[in-house]
Amino acid sequence: MLFIEFLLLSISVLYIAFSRSANSGMNKQYIIGILAILIAAHLIFGGYRWQMLPTYIIWGIALITALRQSDQSHNATLISRIMKTTGLVLLLIPAVLLPFVFPVFELPETTGAYAVGTTDILFETDREEVITADPSDTRQFMIKAWYPSKDHNGEQDPYIDPAGRTGFAQKYGLPPSMLHYLDGIETNVFRNNSVAAESFPVLIFSHGYHSQANGYYALLSEIASQGYIVFAINHTYESTGTTFPDGTEVYFDNQYARTIESNTWETINPVVDAFKEGMDFDERHPIVQKALTTYFARDIIERWTRDIVDVTDALDEWNQSGLFEGRLNISEIGVFGHSRGGGAAGEALLTDDRIKAGANLDGVQWGQIVNTAFQKPFLFLSSDWPEEHEDLNQHAYVNRSRSIFYEATLLESGHSNFMDIPYMIPVQALNLAGDIDRDLAIEISNKLTVSFFDKYLKNLEADLSKMAKEYDNLEMNIYSGDSMQVISKVIH
Repeated sequence: MLFIEFLLLSISVLYIAFSRSANSGMNKQYIIGILAILIAAHLIFGGYRWQMLPTYIIWGIALITALRQSDQSHNATLISRIMKTTGLVLLLIPAVLLPFVFPVFELPETTGAYAVGTTDILFETDREEVITADPSDTRQFMIKAWYPSKDHNGEQDPYIDPAGRTGFAQKYGLPPSMLHYLDGIETNVFRNNSVAAESFPVLIFSHGYHSQANGYYALLSEIASQGYIVFAINHTYESTGTTFPDGTEVYFDNQYARTIESNTWETINPVVDAFKEGMDFDERHPIVQKALTTYFARDIIERWTRDIVDVTDALDEWNQSGLFEGRLNISEIGVFGHSRGGGAAGEALLTDDRIKAGANLDGVQWGQIVNTAFQKPFLFLSSDWPEEHEDLNQHAYVNRSRSIFYEATLLESGHSNFMDIPYMIPVQALNLAGDIDRDLAIEISNKLTVSFFDKYLKNLEADLSKMAKEYDNLEMNIYSGDSMQVISKVIH
């Protein structure tokens, strides 16, 4: 709740509660004037939002009370006073809770040397779009590019595009109008500003399933501020929503999702049973191995990997003309993602030799990795899953990397702590975040991701093991080479 909103609510409630005393000590015009100034200040500086409806009702009751300035309350019965008090309390509860559950929040400030610019790119391919029924459809998706800039002002990027908002609302069964309050979020990211006059390493980002590229402002703006150009792919029909340049809005395809998920329990149930029955690793491995390479999620990973590779193919052209002319260091390319996008990042690192390093933020590594190993540096940062969670990645990453492999855990975190969700909905029971402070979680994951790519794309001195010693909420194992020797282990 914003400060002006707190004043509006608290003064309205206090006046209603102590109207008899206030009326005897203050002129009616003063009371009405104070209430009018408060509502005007709120509407001017904060703006109308639906979360404030109970507060508006309480303010209206306060205004009516001031206009009447009646002493009828002297003669009110006990039952009447109880009913009025009960009604006020019943209004006060949602008046406090709604702005808290759906707040106008502040995103973390970036810490890098650069301001952050952004632009939207329509990416069209000649690949068949397998998700739609029309066989003539070809694959196209939007990219949100985040980049370093020297311009600290301009047209501010609105928080989440229209289709992203509507798709998010549909996902959780909310009316889209409930998300209009996001207009009040200050992103401090500026649209179509010039790119800083340097050549920057390139990172390609893949979001989580039924999530979207615009839901990671805290992560992606920080990384861009540190001197990276990030191309965040919004995977059409499998993100919450996509807004195309002509205004067309496309949402998550629930029918297609149901189709590809049907009868897949036959693949995954043996895995669940293997963990429940307490099988040892060697006995369980072939069961998990089969699921990792045949479950429907593998097809999604492969489709998204093709999106990543197509973007990699386009980098040279983008470096020749347009906004990014001469700004892309295409000899230093990395890939990373969250959740299922993290799995796609790992798959892309396996399949595209141009990509030099990859990171998976809390995603299951479906696909071929279980039968092979990375040949390049890889970071896997996991949330703090409970012991009963089926840890498929201990099998997927059994061979780790022939180069170097970082296996880290963000203690007390949940799956959404890598996203903006804990800021949008700061209620742990609803946002799937952990007990860790949301700012601390973003700080650690951002710093670890940047340090990893600093080391392997910028060739800077960066000892990631020191981070695990610096933060009590970070545990890490570092494995090196063919022997998969643990060269560093930090456990709190």
